[in-house]
Amino acid sequence: MRKRRAAEPGEPHEAALPTREQILAFIAGAQEKVGKREIAQAFGIKGSDRIGLKRILKEIEEDGLIERGRGGLGKAGRLPSVVVADIRSRDRDGEFLAFPAEWDAAHGKPPVIVVSPPRGGRGAHRPAPGIGDRALIRVEPDPERENRYAGRVVKVIGKNKAAVIGVFRAGAQGGRILPVEKRSQGKEILIPPGEEGEARDGDLVSVSVERETRFGPPRGRVRERLGSLGSEKAVSLIALHLHHIPHVFSAATLAEADAVKPATLRGREDWRSEPLLTIDPPDAKDHDDAVMASPDPDPENPGGFVVTVAIADVAAYVRPGSALDREALERGNSVYFPDRVVPMLPERISNDLCSLREGEDRPAIAVRMVIAADGTKRRHSFHRVTMRSRAKLSYAQAQAAIDGHLDETTGQLLEPALRPLWAAYAALKAARDRRGPLALDLPERKVLLGPDGAVDRVIVPERLDAHRLIEEFMIQANVAAAETLEAAKQALIYRVHDEPALEKMRALGEVLASVGIKLPKEGALRPALFNRILGTVAETEHATFINEVVLRSQAQAVYAAENLGHFGLNLRRYAHFTSPIRRYADLVVHRALIAACGLGKDGLSPDVSAAELAQIGEQISGAERRAMAAERETIDRLIAHHLADRVGAVFNGQIAGVTRAGLFIKLDETGADGFVPISTIGAEYFRHEEARHALVGERSGETFRLGDRVEVKLVEAAAVAGALRFEILSGGKPRSGKGAGKTASMPNARAKGPRPAPRPSETRHRGSRRPKGR
Repeated sequence: MRKRRAAEPGEPHEAALPTREQILAFIAGAQEKVGKREIAQAFGIKGSDRIGLKRILKEIEEDGLIERGRGGLGKAGRLPSVVVADIRSRDRDGEFLAFPAEWDAAHGKPPVIVVSPPRGGRGAHRPAPGIGDRALIRVEPDPERENRYAGRVVKVIGKNKAAVIGVFRAGAQGGRILPVEKRSQGKEILIPPGEEGEARDGDLVSVSVERETRFGPPRGRVRERLGSLGSEKAVSLIALHLHHIPHVFSAATLAEADAVKPATLRGREDWRSEPLLTIDPPDAKDHDDAVMASPDPDPENPGGFVVTVAIADVAAYVRPGSALDREALERGNSVYFPDRVVPMLPERISNDLCSLREGEDRPAIAVRMVIAADGTKRRHSFHRVTMRSRAKLSYAQAQAAIDGHLDETTGQLLEPALRPLWAAYAALKAARDRRGPLALDLPERKVLLGPDGAVDRVIVPERLDAHRLIEEFMIQANVAAAETLEAAKQALIYRVHDEPALEKMRALGEVLASVGIKLPKEGALRPALFNRILGTVAETEHATFINEVVLRSQAQAVYAAENLGHFGLNLRRYAHFTSPIRRYADLVVHRALIAACGLGKDGLSPDVSAAELAQIGEQISGAERRAMAAERETIDRLIAHHLADRVGAVFNGQIAGVTRAGLFIKLDETGADGFVPISTIGAEYFRHEEARHALVGERSGETFRLGDRVEVKLVEAAAVAGALRFEILSGGKPRSGKGAGKTASMPNARAKGPRPAPRPSETRHRGSRRPKGR
């Protein structure tokens, strides 16, 4: 700190001036930045004494204790009353945490702003702030905690474009960041010395890009250390942060979950003697549905069945407006990664009190459906019960019992429980076949990890009748829920799936025409139309390709307060009722059923409007899309890591996408997707023909088309980004008509001499020559 010097002859006397400490205390206590005028007025400084005040302020500023900004002077390291900040995360109480968008590292760590929700009034209906937003925030210092502020959002400015998630690689001077997003591959960010924060080599970090130059990589600053990529759960950690998926429960939520007491029999039917059982994957930790079936004793329903589906009563524990409820709504659904599950509800609820464990009393909401011999539903009723699961079976275990391979558990359940279930399913299946839902046949691959968290193998689990049985029982229960709520005129959230858009149908027609299938131009759209197409290509080389194309032509299923029906299932009304442990939509439907059927006082409030339910539907539909993207990208990263030591290996696959930039290839072995840049294909110019979903050689007519079988070599595997790059080894198909067969008879022949220059009016790409012998 600089010493004050004595006054020179002719200078004003400073006896009446405040001390440095008094000035600093005044600036620190001001709500906004102040200037020399405000300080002079506060201390009664007039006339020539202002010269001395100016000199003192200059000395304090040079010592780094105050700083000058647009609004005047402020204590160094202190935020102005309104600041532009980035909302990056939440604390354990669920509050948003924001950090100033601009901060001088010389002042130490940036202050934390705890953002409160918007107040009511004129701004109450503005878009709510969220993680990743940049906002204008009014702040006040927290008197009890240093370097911490309370804030309230004035206006959401937009997404923080400068935030980058990447892997920190330490260097002799600072370090560098390898971004984890595919589109950022190869675009490293330099971290100057002193800007590494707490990051260590190999850590996943959040980085702000501070400066970009025309030449060389941009420079950035590590804002937050997110975790170590040396842990076994590192891959899913990338997806969690990249998609801003909440994965740490707040203290309030956990406290509520711990304080919950088990539900009692009060107000419930006692179903503990009913032979309900659960059928789930062998590694399932939560069991939210149990089933049973028996022949209907009613003589007016010969050959019919009574089918019962009991679902965990989550509404008994998660009350509207509670911390549990608020966080469940924010999460929207559970997220399933190969190495971890991010649950919608804490384990105390999802894996304990609401899990229908074998031999333990559990609250449930059950639907009892009377089914005719032909599979049509005659009537149904909902009940709030206490049940006790008779057994916990896996799909394979139940299927093996029906196929004659009994074990100690299923031997006692075969006749009283399993055979009636399969008999009822046979009737429901007949009705399903008549209904004709969309029958896509796409294998679902599952990534299996070893003890070290690395990929052990990728399998396609066998699809059993046991899977189809549970699926059909759940569909019927969901339909019953929607029908009951509609009949009661009770607002609800539907699961809707609109029919394909006209543009997508046109694109589908073009693809089908390329394989000799004509799409009818008239008539109402029905799933049966697509099923006929799928039946035409079954057992052909185009089967998988056409199934993929038909899937892409479909609209995306969403949650909505307005009923649009479910096109894929060919149902007029449909709601999600059967998984309230892992889907918020189902919890809302449970509350609606409790209200509509008079099953208790904890149902959906009559004050909840259709507009509010529509908003919830939009929010949880977004959460579902977020979860799907995170799950898909995590599998891509795991497989890329799995293949990283197989660079140079040759694989068989299929062209899964065609763009102006190149070809997307799906490998047969793992289902992994990779890219072949157009510049590496062939030895001529290739033209992208969008209508044919093909790249076509300008000279030879050699064609690479969506769905073609190809052989590729793995050139690069970027594990962190989940990106694979291939080189195509197969020749394309020859052009049809005149000149056909020339390229096929000489697959390695390429024209020599100068190539024609591309005309600007066409989309052309220059390829490099493939090495001989491929």
